[in-house]
Amino acid sequence: MAENDKNLAVMEHPFPKSTSSTEKCKRLLESISPEDTVAIMINADPDAMASALALKRLFWRKAKKMIVYHINTIKRTDNLALIKLLNIKQQHIRELNTAEVTKWAILDSQPQHNDQLSKLRFDIIIDHHPPLAGSVGKFVDIKEEYGANSTLLTEYLRAAKIKPSARLATALFYGIKTDTDNFARPTTPNDINAFRYLYQFANTNIIKKIESSEMTRKTLTSFKKALENLMFVKDKAFIHMGKVNDPDILVFIADFFLKMVEASWCIVSGIYGQKLIVIFRNAGFRLDAGKMAQKLFGQWGSAGGHKNAARAEIPVHEIKPPIFESSEFRQFVLNRIQGR
Repeated sequence: MAENDKNLAVMEHPFPKSTSSTEKCKRLLESISPEDTVAIMINADPDAMASALALKRLFWRKAKKMIVYHINTIKRTDNLALIKLLNIKQQHIRELNTAEVTKWAILDSQPQHNDQLSKLRFDIIIDHHPPLAGSVGKFVDIKEEYGANSTLLTEYLRAAKIKPSARLATALFYGIKTDTDNFARPTTPNDINAFRYLYQFANTNIIKKIESSEMTRKTLTSFKKALENLMFVKDKAFIHMGKVNDPDILVFIADFFLKMVEASWCIVSGIYGQKLIVIFRNAGFRLDAGKMAQKLFGQWGSAGGHKNAARAEIPVHEIKPPIFESSEFRQFVLNRIQGR
Protein backbone atom coordinates (compact mmCIF):
# COMPACT_ATOMS: atom_id res chain seq x y z
CA MET A 1 0.00 0.00 0.00
CA ALA A 2 1.31 3.42 -0.93
CA GLU A 3 2.23 5.77 1.91
CA ASN A 4 -0.37 8.37 0.92
CA ASP A 5 -3.09 5.67 1.08
CA LYS A 6 -2.23 5.04 4.73
CA ASN A 7 -2.49 8.71 5.58
CA LEU A 8 -5.85 9.35 3.92
CA ALA A 9 -8.90 8.42 5.95
CA VAL A 10 -12.24 7.73 4.32
CA MET A 11 -14.34 10.88 4.09
CA GLU A 12 -17.91 10.27 5.20
CA HIS A 13 -18.95 13.83 4.30
CA PRO A 14 -17.95 16.26 1.53
CA PHE A 15 -15.53 19.07 2.28
CA PRO A 16 -16.83 21.98 4.37
CA LYS A 17 -17.62 25.08 2.29
CA SER A 18 -14.76 26.92 3.98
CA THR A 19 -12.12 24.58 2.51
CA SER A 20 -10.05 26.38 -0.15
CA SER A 21 -9.57 25.09 -3.68
CA THR A 22 -5.83 24.96 -3.03
CA GLU A 23 -6.28 22.66 -0.04
CA LYS A 24 -8.74 20.43 -1.91
CA CYS A 25 -6.41 20.21 -4.90
CA LYS A 26 -3.55 19.20 -2.60
CA ARG A 27 -5.72 16.48 -1.03
CA LEU A 28 -6.87 15.27 -4.44
CA LEU A 29 -3.33 14.81 -5.71
CA GLU A 30 -2.41 13.02 -2.47
CA SER A 31 -5.15 10.46 -3.14
CA ILE A 32 -3.15 8.82 -5.96
CA SER A 33 0.40 7.57 -6.43
CA PRO A 34 2.69 7.16 -9.46
CA GLU A 35 1.97 3.41 -9.50
CA ASP A 36 -1.80 3.81 -9.76
CA THR A 37 -4.03 2.93 -12.69
CA VAL A 38 -7.07 5.16 -12.28
CA ALA A 39 -10.47 4.25 -13.72
CA ILE A 40 -12.61 7.37 -14.20
CA MET A 41 -16.30 6.42 -14.35
CA ILE A 42 -18.89 8.70 -15.94
CA ASN A 43 -22.37 8.78 -17.39
CA ALA A 44 -21.18 10.43 -20.58
CA ASP A 45 -22.66 13.85 -21.22
CA PRO A 46 -20.76 17.08 -22.00
CA ASP A 47 -20.27 18.04 -18.33
CA ALA A 48 -19.08 14.57 -17.32
CA MET A 49 -16.76 14.14 -20.31
CA ALA A 50 -15.21 17.57 -19.74
CA SER A 51 -14.72 16.74 -16.06
CA ALA A 52 -12.95 13.51 -17.02
CA LEU A 53 -10.61 15.35 -19.38
CA ALA A 54 -9.78 17.81 -16.61
CA LEU A 55 -9.08 15.07 -14.05
CA LYS A 56 -6.80 13.33 -16.54
CA ARG A 57 -4.90 16.61 -16.96
CA LEU A 58 -4.61 17.05 -13.19
CA PHE A 59 -3.28 13.51 -12.82
CA TRP A 60 -0.92 13.77 -15.81
CA ARG A 61 2.48 12.42 -14.73
CA LYS A 62 1.00 11.82 -11.27
CA ALA A 63 -0.47 8.39 -12.03
CA LYS A 64 0.72 5.45 -14.12
CA LYS A 65 -2.40 5.27 -16.29
CA MET A 66 -5.86 6.87 -16.51
CA ILE A 67 -8.79 5.34 -18.39
CA VAL A 68 -12.23 6.89 -18.81
CA TYR A 69 -15.21 4.50 -18.84
CA HIS A 70 -18.78 5.50 -19.64
CA ILE A 71 -21.81 3.49 -18.50
CA ASN A 72 -24.29 4.76 -21.09
CA THR A 73 -24.68 4.35 -24.83
CA ILE A 74 -23.86 7.66 -26.50
CA LYS A 75 -26.36 8.43 -29.25
CA ARG A 76 -27.10 12.16 -29.15
CA THR A 77 -25.67 13.73 -32.28
CA ASP A 78 -24.33 16.79 -30.44
CA ASN A 79 -22.50 14.57 -27.92
CA LEU A 80 -21.05 12.48 -30.76
CA ALA A 81 -19.91 15.70 -32.43
CA LEU A 82 -18.27 16.82 -29.18
CA ILE A 83 -16.38 13.51 -28.92
CA LYS A 84 -15.23 13.66 -32.54
CA LEU A 85 -14.25 17.32 -32.65
CA LEU A 86 -12.36 17.24 -29.34
CA ASN A 87 -10.99 13.70 -29.82
CA ILE A 88 -12.25 12.46 -26.45
CA LYS A 89 -10.94 8.98 -25.68
CA GLN A 90 -13.17 6.75 -23.55
CA GLN A 91 -14.36 3.16 -23.36
CA HIS A 92 -17.66 1.53 -22.52
CA ILE A 93 -17.85 -0.11 -19.09
CA ARG A 94 -18.18 -3.53 -20.74
CA GLU A 95 -14.47 -3.22 -21.64
CA LEU A 96 -13.49 -2.66 -18.00
CA ASN A 97 -10.81 -4.95 -16.56
CA THR A 98 -11.11 -4.49 -12.81
CA ALA A 99 -7.88 -6.41 -12.18
CA GLU A 100 -5.72 -3.61 -13.59
CA VAL A 101 -7.45 -0.79 -11.66
CA THR A 102 -5.93 0.39 -8.39
CA LYS A 103 -7.96 3.58 -7.88
CA TRP A 104 -11.55 4.42 -8.76
CA ALA A 105 -12.95 7.88 -9.51
CA ILE A 106 -16.50 8.93 -10.33
CA LEU A 107 -17.35 12.35 -11.77
CA ASP A 108 -20.62 14.23 -12.18
CA SER A 109 -22.41 11.34 -10.50
CA GLN A 110 -22.48 9.20 -7.36
CA PRO A 111 -22.32 5.41 -6.99
CA GLN A 112 -26.00 5.09 -6.08
CA HIS A 113 -27.06 6.69 -9.35
CA ASN A 114 -26.41 3.46 -11.26
CA ASP A 115 -26.59 -0.24 -10.35
CA GLN A 116 -23.31 -0.99 -12.14
CA LEU A 117 -21.48 1.69 -10.16
CA SER A 118 -23.03 0.94 -6.76
CA LYS A 119 -20.99 -2.28 -6.60
CA LEU A 120 -17.68 -0.38 -6.76
CA ARG A 121 -15.85 1.29 -3.87
CA PHE A 122 -14.69 4.70 -5.07
CA ASP A 123 -11.60 6.53 -3.89
CA ILE A 124 -12.58 9.83 -5.53
CA ILE A 125 -16.07 11.33 -5.87
CA ILE A 126 -16.50 14.79 -7.42
CA ASP A 127 -20.09 15.78 -8.14
CA HIS A 128 -22.61 18.61 -8.13
CA HIS A 129 -25.78 16.62 -7.43
CA PRO A 130 -27.33 16.37 -3.94
CA PRO A 131 -25.15 14.16 -1.70
CA LEU A 132 -26.43 10.66 -1.07
CA ALA A 133 -25.85 8.38 1.91
CA GLY A 134 -23.04 5.99 1.07
CA SER A 135 -21.10 8.43 -1.11
CA VAL A 136 -17.85 7.92 0.79
CA GLY A 137 -14.25 7.71 -0.35
CA LYS A 138 -10.75 8.98 0.36
CA PHE A 139 -11.65 12.17 -1.50
CA VAL A 140 -15.24 13.46 -1.68
CA ASP A 141 -16.13 16.89 -3.05
CA ILE A 142 -19.85 17.41 -3.67
CA LYS A 143 -21.13 20.91 -4.40
CA GLU A 144 -24.85 20.59 -5.09
CA GLU A 145 -25.27 24.35 -5.41
CA TYR A 146 -22.92 24.45 -8.44
CA GLY A 147 -24.58 24.54 -11.84
CA ALA A 148 -21.94 22.30 -13.45
CA ASN A 149 -19.34 19.78 -12.41
CA SER A 150 -16.99 21.39 -14.94
CA THR A 151 -16.89 24.43 -12.66
CA LEU A 152 -15.42 22.31 -9.85
CA LEU A 153 -12.75 20.86 -12.12
CA THR A 154 -11.91 24.31 -13.52
CA GLU A 155 -11.29 25.49 -9.96
CA TYR A 156 -8.93 22.55 -9.40
CA LEU A 157 -6.98 23.40 -12.55
CA ARG A 158 -6.63 27.02 -11.45
CA ALA A 159 -5.57 25.95 -7.94
CA ALA A 160 -2.92 23.70 -9.51
CA LYS A 161 -1.83 26.64 -11.71
CA ILE A 162 -2.53 24.62 -14.87
CA LYS A 163 -3.47 26.68 -17.92
CA PRO A 164 -5.97 24.61 -19.91
CA SER A 165 -5.28 23.80 -23.54
CA ALA A 166 -7.80 25.04 -26.10
CA ARG A 167 -9.23 21.50 -26.30
CA LEU A 168 -9.70 21.17 -22.54
CA ALA A 169 -11.02 24.71 -22.13
CA THR A 170 -13.54 24.16 -24.93
CA ALA A 171 -14.80 20.97 -23.30
CA LEU A 172 -15.16 22.61 -19.87
CA PHE A 173 -16.72 25.76 -21.37
CA TYR A 174 -19.31 23.63 -23.20
CA GLY A 175 -19.88 21.49 -20.08
CA ILE A 176 -20.83 24.59 -18.08
CA LYS A 177 -22.86 25.99 -20.97
CA THR A 178 -24.99 22.84 -21.32
CA ASP A 179 -25.47 21.94 -17.66
CA THR A 180 -26.56 25.47 -16.75
CA ASP A 181 -28.67 25.70 -19.94
CA ASN A 182 -26.84 28.91 -20.81
CA PHE A 183 -27.27 30.08 -17.20
CA ALA A 184 -31.05 29.75 -17.33
CA ARG A 185 -30.84 27.17 -14.52
CA PRO A 186 -29.72 28.01 -10.98
CA THR A 187 -26.01 28.79 -10.89
CA THR A 188 -23.44 30.34 -8.59
CA PRO A 189 -20.83 33.09 -9.03
CA ASN A 190 -18.34 30.22 -9.23
CA ASP A 191 -19.99 28.97 -12.44
CA ILE A 192 -19.90 32.45 -13.96
CA ASN A 193 -16.27 33.02 -12.94
CA ALA A 194 -15.19 29.66 -14.40
CA PHE A 195 -17.10 30.36 -17.62
CA ARG A 196 -15.46 33.78 -18.01
CA TYR A 197 -12.02 32.33 -17.28
CA LEU A 198 -12.40 29.53 -19.85
CA TYR A 199 -13.73 31.83 -22.56
CA GLN A 200 -10.26 33.26 -23.27
CA PHE A 201 -8.93 29.77 -24.11
CA ALA A 202 -11.98 28.06 -25.67
CA ASN A 203 -12.59 27.58 -29.39
CA THR A 204 -16.06 29.07 -29.90
CA ASN A 205 -16.19 27.92 -33.53
CA ILE A 206 -16.11 24.33 -32.32
CA ILE A 207 -18.86 25.15 -29.81
CA LYS A 208 -21.05 26.48 -32.65
CA LYS A 209 -20.37 23.35 -34.71
CA ILE A 210 -21.35 21.07 -31.82
CA GLU A 211 -24.53 23.00 -31.08
CA SER A 212 -25.60 22.91 -34.73
CA SER A 213 -25.42 19.09 -34.64
CA GLU A 214 -28.48 18.61 -32.39
CA MET A 215 -31.25 18.36 -34.98
CA THR A 216 -31.59 15.44 -37.41
CA ARG A 217 -34.41 13.93 -39.46
CA LYS A 218 -34.79 11.29 -36.74
CA THR A 219 -35.28 13.88 -33.98
CA LEU A 220 -37.82 15.69 -36.15
CA THR A 221 -39.85 12.46 -36.31
CA SER A 222 -39.78 12.29 -32.51
CA PHE A 223 -40.91 15.91 -32.27
CA LYS A 224 -43.87 15.12 -34.54
CA LYS A 225 -44.87 12.31 -32.18
CA ALA A 226 -44.39 14.57 -29.15
CA LEU A 227 -46.68 17.21 -30.65
CA GLU A 228 -49.35 14.58 -31.23
CA ASN A 229 -49.09 13.30 -27.63
CA LEU A 230 -48.85 16.67 -25.86
CA MET A 231 -51.42 17.41 -23.17
CA PHE A 232 -51.68 19.85 -20.27
CA VAL A 233 -52.46 19.23 -16.60
CA LYS A 234 -52.93 22.83 -15.42
CA ASP A 235 -49.50 24.41 -16.04
CA LYS A 236 -47.77 21.05 -16.60
CA ALA A 237 -47.07 20.01 -20.19
CA PHE A 238 -47.07 16.19 -20.25
CA ILE A 239 -45.89 13.96 -23.09
CA HIS A 240 -45.64 10.17 -23.10
CA MET A 241 -43.43 8.92 -25.92
CA GLY A 242 -43.99 5.18 -25.53
CA LYS A 243 -40.97 3.02 -26.40
CA VAL A 244 -37.83 4.96 -27.33
CA ASN A 245 -34.52 3.80 -28.77
CA ASP A 246 -32.57 6.47 -26.91
CA PRO A 247 -33.59 7.98 -23.55
CA ASP A 248 -31.77 11.22 -24.42
CA ILE A 249 -34.62 12.12 -26.79
CA LEU A 250 -36.86 12.46 -23.72
CA VAL A 251 -34.48 15.10 -22.32
CA PHE A 252 -34.30 16.89 -25.65
CA ILE A 253 -38.10 17.04 -25.91
CA ALA A 254 -38.55 18.17 -22.29
CA ASP A 255 -36.09 21.04 -22.75
CA PHE A 256 -37.76 22.12 -25.97
CA PHE A 257 -41.40 22.02 -24.84
CA LEU A 258 -40.62 23.91 -21.64
CA LYS A 259 -40.19 26.95 -23.92
CA MET A 260 -43.98 27.16 -24.31
CA VAL A 261 -45.31 30.21 -22.51
CA GLU A 262 -48.18 28.16 -21.03
CA ALA A 263 -45.85 25.63 -19.36
CA SER A 264 -44.28 26.05 -15.93
CA TRP A 265 -43.41 22.35 -16.04
CA CYS A 266 -42.65 19.87 -18.79
CA ILE A 267 -42.77 16.18 -17.90
CA VAL A 268 -41.82 13.63 -20.56
CA SER A 269 -41.98 9.87 -20.07
CA GLY A 270 -40.99 6.86 -22.15
CA ILE A 271 -40.00 3.21 -22.00
CA TYR A 272 -36.36 2.36 -22.62
CA GLY A 273 -35.45 -1.31 -22.28
CA GLN A 274 -37.04 -2.51 -19.06
CA LYS A 275 -37.33 0.92 -17.44
CA LEU A 276 -39.93 3.65 -17.35
CA ILE A 277 -38.04 6.94 -17.53
CA VAL A 278 -39.64 10.24 -16.55
CA ILE A 279 -37.89 13.57 -17.23
CA PHE A 280 -38.82 16.72 -15.29
CA ARG A 281 -38.12 20.31 -16.26
CA ASN A 282 -39.52 23.50 -14.72
CA ALA A 283 -39.24 27.24 -15.20
CA GLY A 284 -40.31 28.49 -11.77
CA PHE A 285 -38.41 30.23 -8.99
CA ARG A 286 -39.90 28.24 -6.10
CA LEU A 287 -40.34 24.90 -7.84
CA ASP A 288 -38.17 21.85 -7.17
CA ALA A 289 -37.97 19.17 -9.86
CA GLY A 290 -35.79 16.88 -7.74
CA LYS A 291 -38.29 16.83 -4.89
CA MET A 292 -41.17 16.39 -7.32
CA ALA A 293 -39.53 13.38 -8.97
CA GLN A 294 -38.81 11.80 -5.59
CA LYS A 295 -42.31 12.45 -4.29
CA LEU A 296 -44.08 11.04 -7.35
CA PHE A 297 -41.87 8.07 -8.22
CA GLY A 298 -39.29 7.49 -5.47
CA GLN A 299 -41.16 4.51 -4.02
CA TRP A 300 -40.73 2.53 -7.25
CA GLY A 301 -37.18 3.39 -8.37
CA SER A 302 -34.43 5.99 -8.41
CA ALA A 303 -35.68 9.58 -8.55
CA GLY A 304 -34.18 13.01 -7.92
CA GLY A 305 -32.10 15.81 -9.37
CA HIS A 306 -31.83 19.59 -9.27
CA LYS A 307 -34.48 22.25 -8.69
CA ASN A 308 -34.99 22.81 -12.41
CA ALA A 309 -34.12 19.41 -13.84
CA ALA A 310 -34.67 15.87 -12.59
CA ARG A 311 -35.48 12.33 -13.67
CA ALA A 312 -36.95 9.10 -12.39
CA GLU A 313 -36.00 5.62 -13.57
CA ILE A 314 -38.37 2.81 -12.61
CA PRO A 315 -37.84 -0.87 -13.45
CA VAL A 316 -41.12 -1.89 -15.07
CA HIS A 317 -41.44 -4.98 -12.85
CA GLU A 318 -41.57 -2.72 -9.77
CA ILE A 319 -44.91 -1.21 -10.84
CA LYS A 320 -47.84 -3.08 -9.29
CA PRO A 321 -50.21 -4.23 -10.61
CA PRO A 322 -48.21 -5.25 -13.69
CA ILE A 323 -48.34 -2.88 -16.65
CA PHE A 324 -47.81 -4.07 -20.20
CA GLU A 325 -49.27 -1.58 -22.69
CA SER A 326 -47.82 1.84 -23.52
CA SER A 327 -51.19 3.43 -22.78
CA GLU A 328 -51.07 1.96 -19.28
CA PHE A 329 -47.62 3.44 -18.62
CA ARG A 330 -48.93 6.78 -19.85
CA GLN A 331 -51.89 6.56 -17.48
CA PHE A 332 -49.63 5.51 -14.59
CA VAL A 333 -47.49 8.65 -14.99
CA LEU A 334 -50.52 10.84 -15.62
CA ASN A 335 -52.24 9.57 -12.46
CA ARG A 336 -49.19 10.50 -10.39
CA ILE A 337 -49.03 13.98 -11.94
CA GLN A 338 -52.73 14.48 -11.23
CA GLY A 339 -52.26 13.34 -7.62
CA ARG A 340 -54.27 10.14 -7.91
